Amino acid sequence: MIQQVNIRSVRGHSSARVQVSILPLAAAVLASAPAEVKAGPPAAPSAVSGAGEAGSEDAVLAKWWNDRKITGDWLGARPVVEDHGLTLGGTWRGIFYGLLASETGARGVFTQELVFNGKLDLAKLSGFEGLQGLSAFGEARWREPGYEANPNNFVKGASFFNPSRFAGGVGWRLGTFGLAYTTPELFGVEDLLTLHGGWLRPQREFLENQWGNLFANNAMAPSEGLGANIPFGASFSTWGGTLELNPNDWSYAKAGLFMSYPEATSSNNNGLMFEGYAPDPAENGLFLMGESGVTPEIGSARLPGRYVFGAYYYEEDNATFGRSKYGFYWQGEQMLLREASASGTRLTDQGLHFFSLFVFAPDGWNNRYPFYFHSGLVYEGLIPGRDRDQLMAAVALGQHSLKTQQAAIDNGKPVPEVTTFFEVGYRIKVSGWSYLQPFFQYESRPDGTEAVANAAILGFLVGVDF
Repeated sequence: MIQQVNIRSVRGHSSARVQVSILPLAAAVLASAPAEVKAGPPAAPSAVSGAGEAGSEDAVLAKWWNDRKITGDWLGARPVVEDHGLTLGGTWRGIFYGLLASETGARGVFTQELVFNGKLDLAKLSGFEGLQGLSAFGEARWREPGYEANPNNFVKGASFFNPSRFAGGVGWRLGTFGLAYTTPELFGVEDLLTLHGGWLRPQREFLENQWGNLFANNAMAPSEGLGANIPFGASFSTWGGTLELNPNDWSYAKAGLFMSYPEATSSNNNGLMFEGYAPDPAENGLFLMGESGVTPEIGSARLPGRYVFGAYYYEEDNATFGRSKYGFYWQGEQMLLREASASGTRLTDQGLHFFSLFVFAPDGWNNRYPFYFHSGLVYEGLIPGRDRDQLMAAVALGQHSLKTQQAAIDNGKPVPEVTTFFEVGYRIKVSGWSYLQPFFQYESRPDGTEAVANAAILGFLVGVDF
């Protein structure tokens, strides 16, 4: 049974070597396994020696296969560690891009990312209730370096529309560390205020992008539409702090103040530019960002939505176009259809989701893309019996700025206009801690002109959580 809502009634090159590592090979083997292992009923007594042990082993295997982490509970140690406040985890993601057509022809490209993160609940650690809501956090990562790990080196498109979401900040990189505090109760409201401070990633603090983050391309995932104009992606870390206000369960407001600095996302700095731009700290500036939104649940099916308006101001030293940039963004996410449970007595997460993002950044303020837009659909659990699989499709479009066009004219180069990027994929949940995601990408005017051939890419993404 599917429940739905009437939205109008709602208010308010030749083939080349492909690098192979043990991890993606192992993940591919895992992908050939059944999606779920279920423990059967208790084994009946048997004269065959070891029958009971076999049943127990099956149950253990099923529990591990359906766990959220491939490392399981560390032979019982993980729950103990977490009871003392420390939560550790990580992810591995590998992506193969099979370029069927591009400016340099057909070839294969493989890239990967390894992330380690942790969180420490200081109240649990110390046993002092006065620290309730206070935690420390940190994250570091490694991305595949090298020319042949970046598909855009062969597509020859604009970096913002890179087919790969792992092309920036390659090698080892410190992502973030700091403190977070959420008020347990203030003025009768739970979780009224949340503060983050330290070495932060603004991209993690703002523009929550649940559905866009499923895709393999750069524009929709880590850059989230803003990365073309300012350092806003998974490779930009800086000193700063945020304050979020949650007066109720359907609205919020958030503001942040950060340090801006040149060459912030360069792979050479490994995310360790604690003084900002070391050659000349005077070029450091301020980065202000804020957003507010509502998160309603519509109709009897309680279809969740998210509607956000935000703005930013980013200072930078640029002798040609000025010293600052600003822009605005509008984000909308809405569940359109929700499948009911087999009994019809409870709501499920299965159904159709819509998402979109529109960015306006004034042309005269050194913004490469004054207009950017992406939109898409995700259906979770479309195929019966595959409740956690996700079918997805999205399109992104970016208009090149007048200043970029004039610079091309002045240099006798083709004038860039609009780049369009399309991606469709299907995420297969292999186990509780792994998935396989075949996808197809098509890029029209990768650099905004007809001088560079359109690109067609068929690939797959593999993910493992540990």
